[in-house]
Amino acid sequence: MNASASFCYEDFELDPSRGLLTCRYSLGSRRFEEKVSFPAPGRWESPAVGEAARLVFLLAGVSYYKTAAPPVIDLGDTAVTGTEREFLRAFYLDGLGEYAYRNGLDLSGLRIEGPERPESAAPELSPASRPAGPGRPLVPFGGGIDSIVTTELVRGRADPALFIVNRPADRFDAIERPAAVTGLPVIRAEREIDEQLLRSRELGFRNGHVPVTGILSAIAVMAAVLDERDTVVMSNEWSASVPTLEAAGRAINHQYSKSAAFEESFRRVLAGALHGKLNYFSALRPYSELWVAQRFARLTEYHSTFRSCNEAFYADPSRRLGYWCGQCDKCCFIDLILAPFLPAAELGSIFGGHEPLADPDRQGSLAERFRTLLGTSAVSKPFECVGDVGECRAATLLAAARPDRASTRLLQHLAGELPAGTDTGLAGTPAPAVPSATGLLQPMGEHFIPDAYATEDLLV
Repeated sequence: MNASASFCYEDFELDPSRGLLTCRYSLGSRRFEEKVSFPAPGRWESPAVGEAARLVFLLAGVSYYKTAAPPVIDLGDTAVTGTEREFLRAFYLDGLGEYAYRNGLDLSGLRIEGPERPESAAPELSPASRPAGPGRPLVPFGGGIDSIVTTELVRGRADPALFIVNRPADRFDAIERPAAVTGLPVIRAEREIDEQLLRSRELGFRNGHVPVTGILSAIAVMAAVLDERDTVVMSNEWSASVPTLEAAGRAINHQYSKSAAFEESFRRVLAGALHGKLNYFSALRPYSELWVAQRFARLTEYHSTFRSCNEAFYADPSRRLGYWCGQCDKCCFIDLILAPFLPAAELGSIFGGHEPLADPDRQGSLAERFRTLLGTSAVSKPFECVGDVGECRAATLLAAARPDRASTRLLQHLAGELPAGTDTGLAGTPAPAVPSATGLLQPMGEHFIPDAYATEDLLV
């Protein structure tokens, strides 16, 4: 692959008769094509659908850019506002931060070239603005504790539908089972990436993490517009904004497109492109993973169906496990964050005999994996969608203090290793080595939650 060639946005095409959006890109002589289909009928004639499709086109390109990561992105005939250009550059630079770090690349000189379109006069949505009353939100649903808690928060305040994206003719059991428990309608989209990406190693492409939540957010916006919904409600919590690590003076966040920075800038783009007619916010933004876990612990109807295990989400269905593996970073994190709030026997039942903290045969190998979550290992925090070190430490001490965890040797050992006093965080400022659990269970930081969707915590 010629890394000196420009990555080019060719065009996108809407086919209402097939419910299909096709996005086309090129890099040198190689052509890429991505298709997103929306099986349900919708208002394809609406100008807002075309605008939403343009945003999907702009964000989905990152998956193909990464095959070579050239220094120039050529938008072709696709005009963008200054706000959109600034947003898109951050989406590439920060969204590909982990990719660049792992591949030893410096993308800071990236140029985005293409025509300019005038800024919209539409004001940005304020936190308390539309909808003023019960609306018709779309809730992207991944089957984990975050989206489950969001669904239960929203359903008492509005008329929601779930949104699920799959590959064509594919379903993830770990998503479908908890989705069925909600009893809510499901709006679907099918995303078909170019098959060349599945042959990256064979074709000599660069590979690595892309900000997929950003792409899925844009697809959700298009689905919402098609179904005449007024809001997309995400499930990204406070710690999604915390960088995974810092390298060469730059913060690298595996969860960039779940961060507050992305949310704020994407809201600004949507306000201009859709003239303020659709809201986008995260219902969990002011909350810690500890708060989410405490809420989820009360939702017992989901405990036997959810499965936030990496082994459940392989692209190849034959490789997917139908149970918790009990070994991956996600299994360890979910175990740790729920341990303060669920009886040991109940949490062991959820993991079906594979609970990481209580597995006597793997405690030696799993101890180091837990230490990466707790920041007590020489190995950095994993590049995963897991909570902040402080949240994990607070959860460890809370869980270790439970009487039914007194004999959980690994948990007690990990709690005994936690430092006292203060640590120096990524920003170089002192912070408590173990933050207050009380503080973590209260709202934290800025958010864009409209008054109509605010929880009791925010209304106090």
